[in-house]
Amino acid sequence: MRILVTGASGFIGSFIISTGLDLGYEMWAGMRASSSRQYLTDPRTHFAELDLGNGQRLCQQLMAYKEEMGGGWDYVIHAAGATKSLTRDGFFRTNNDGTRNLVNALRAANMVPRRFVFVSSLSIFGAIKETPITDTPAKGEGRYPDILATDTPEPNTAYGHSKLAAERFLQSLPDFPWVILRPTGVYGPRERDYFLMAKSIKQHVDFAVGYRPQEITFVYVLDVVQAAFLALKRPDADVLHHAYFLSDGERYDSRAFSDLLQREIGTRYVLHIKAPLWFLRAVCAVNGKICKWLGKLTTLNMDKYHILAQRNWNCDIEPARRELGYTPKWSLEKGVHETVKWYKQAGWL
Repeated sequence: MRILVTGASGFIGSFIISTGLDLGYEMWAGMRASSSRQYLTDPRTHFAELDLGNGQRLCQQLMAYKEEMGGGWDYVIHAAGATKSLTRDGFFRTNNDGTRNLVNALRAANMVPRRFVFVSSLSIFGAIKETPITDTPAKGEGRYPDILATDTPEPNTAYGHSKLAAERFLQSLPDFPWVILRPTGVYGPRERDYFLMAKSIKQHVDFAVGYRPQEITFVYVLDVVQAAFLALKRPDADVLHHAYFLSDGERYDSRAFSDLLQREIGTRYVLHIKAPLWFLRAVCAVNGKICKWLGKLTTLNMDKYHILAQRNWNCDIEPARRELGYTPKWSLEKGVHETVKWYKQAGWL
């Protein structure tokens, strides 16, 4: 089985490559020539230089690899994407235009795979279903209802809009073999956004915003990888042209993740600061403008404000369980333990 993974130098993509190699597949790491190979050191890895930003050049590149391999890839996992950008256009160029260019080039080169798995995001739905169904949920139940695949997306970030645009492009192609994965917050070794929280807690500060109750969901990176390979194996009738939410199946309050980080890091005292949303909005707006003017990427911008302000991140993973055979293997406790252990071993903490 020959598999191309785009965004292979990234957080999720690099884990897909290493897992596929362990499973005995022929894994091709699709990436820019300038991308780091820090996490792609296995000598069994094949590399494919791909320019997703240039459709004509990309088609030429694919044709060259087709000649080299004597055919195409059996499967494509499209994990390339931008989670940070100075501009809205930057998100769309990578997440939407890059997806369109890849699909169109595969078709033009007569290299349509048996299955094309697109890694999207729960963020395409935005802050919907924010009205509590109960203020005193029973144990294991939620204060807010699950977001369902049948709900209407209302993205409130440029990132979410760009991923939704890519999804709608795929959904307009009834003759193309796509499957969409929509993970919630993905964490694990090598991931940097949650690392910033860990770094803050090591410095004895935990920052949260908003006074209304919040319910958050998480998924460990290897469970996303599990779902990607399941999406390749299942019969067409079960999964083709379907989209699936991914989480660990649980819901958490806003302190759960930081409390586990504190325990694993071993920080004895942490000052928990909760700021009002208006304060966060002001900080993100000002910081975002300054960093855009300086040409610097920042984690504190208006996209980040909308993400932190969102109260309901619950999603329904039953279709993934039923149709993909997806079974989350990583509890939050186990995943945070492994993540912090890696941060320490890598010298990040």
